[in-house]
Amino acid sequence: MSVQSRISQLVLQYLGSEPALAPTAQQTRKTIQRPKPQLSSKGWQVVVVNYAETHRQELTFKLAGVGAVISVVSGAAQIALIDAAAQAGVRRFAPAEFEGPASLRPQPDALDRGKRSALERLRHHQATRGMQYTSFVCGILYERFGPGGMSASGIGVRSGIGAEGDYLINISQRRAQIPHDANGQPATLCLTSAEDVGKFVAAAISLQNWPLELRMRGDRMNVSRLVHITETVRGTAFEKAQHNTQSMQSALQLARSTGSMQEQLQVISMIATASGRFDFATPNLNSMVNITPTRFQAWLQEAWENH
Repeated sequence: MSVQSRISQLVLQYLGSEPALAPTAQQTRKTIQRPKPQLSSKGWQVVVVNYAETHRQELTFKLAGVGAVISVVSGAAQIALIDAAAQAGVRRFAPAEFEGPASLRPQPDALDRGKRSALERLRHHQATRGMQYTSFVCGILYERFGPGGMSASGIGVRSGIGAEGDYLINISQRRAQIPHDANGQPATLCLTSAEDVGKFVAAAISLQNWPLELRMRGDRMNVSRLVHITETVRGTAFEKAQHNTQSMQSALQLARSTGSMQEQLQVISMIATASGRFDFATPNLNSMVNITPTRFQAWLQEAWENH
């Protein structure tokens, strides 16, 4: 299960709780590639689709009458979904993003997974067909720091870096990596729980207009503060490794020499954090909807309460 597919389930969960959307929740469609009776049993209209080019007309037909698409697929499948949505007259589209602002990503980007191509296609369809789009920006998910990491929550299982300790902190082993930015300061990042992302996205469906980015966050801090919170919650000091630009590049060269893709992605994610990829000052969606997100320390305390 990907980050996006888990979030899609949370979006569906909270769509029914939105007062403006609850009366029409039964009309919401979820397009999937394989039947999932558990979704149909909850009253959602589930449509099985095929994203192959030979099935483009069928996909377009199944999107007829849909007002907004929240994508949970990537790569060629997402491009097919974007093109079919535009052809079907879908008014708004949100690509599978759910990380930092697109403007902060380097080129080339080892963490891209087809996101740049999707945004380019969306810009094209906005200019030629008037299909509005937005990227949901949430920073780093809290679940990265839960017991077992993201994958234990059904998130990022196939990402290669979804296990506990793959991103900055291994709480069970009491170890932490602290990347520093170009000014020698601990990097700053924004974070949000997956559940709150689901709430924010569900609430955003009701907004009259979508800007190019809808930014949400539950917390914002530097990595030193992040590590301090984990130490406080666990009641013990962690072994901490400080990293500057040179040491991170050396670590990346070593990871490449071993051929370990997991180690490479771990270091690349740390470098991305140091560059500010997951940080943003203005969470515009927070002020647009009536949602109070959970702060990181409260979430972490509950997540580790029985561990």
